Amino acid sequence: MRLKLLSPGEMNADQKQTYDESIAGKRGAPPPPMMAWLNSPEMARHATRLGAFLRFDTVFPAKLSEIAILVTARHWTSHYEWYAHKRLALKGGMDPKIIEDIRDRRTPKFDDPKAQMIYDVAKSLHEGHGLSKRLYDDAVKVLGERGLVDLTGLIGYYSFVSVTLNVFEVPVPPGAALLPK
Repeated sequence: MRLKLLSPGEMNADQKQTYDESIAGKRGAPPPPMMAWLNSPEMARHATRLGAFLRFDTVFPAKLSEIAILVTARHWTSHYEWYAHKRLALKGGMDPKIIEDIRDRRTPKFDDPKAQMIYDVAKSLHEGHGLSKRLYDDAVKVLGERGLVDLTGLIGYYSFVSVTLNVFEVPVPPGAALLPK
């Protein structure tokens, strides 16, 4: 890893306050990118609060949120993000075939129209940098305006996370599989 991760005893007051807030939340542990963000404590504070909302409090159950997160991790080839969220997707009941398809850049088959729409929107944002009028209109019909706003936030936030993990080369645990190029 390119940054030295600070132990709580090495943190200044602002860093420690942000760290303590993160471990008191639903995660129970600091998210790995936050440990890099602590070099900018105020940014870390805002980012982890946003991340907690997007992870736990959007209109989507975890199974659907994880589609957007995995597509984003794959887009950025963010090994740690993939490692962490593949486990969460499996725990949330996602079909392993869908995960494999996303990993291998194949279009998965979804039974749930919301799941399909989340995948389509995430792919369009990453590959086309936006949504066509038709895809936008369809997304609003299937997900609702709030759902599309939450989804956009998920994709943007997990892009931020993925880029952070890549820049600072946060390693996956020993033995964890890396994403193919």
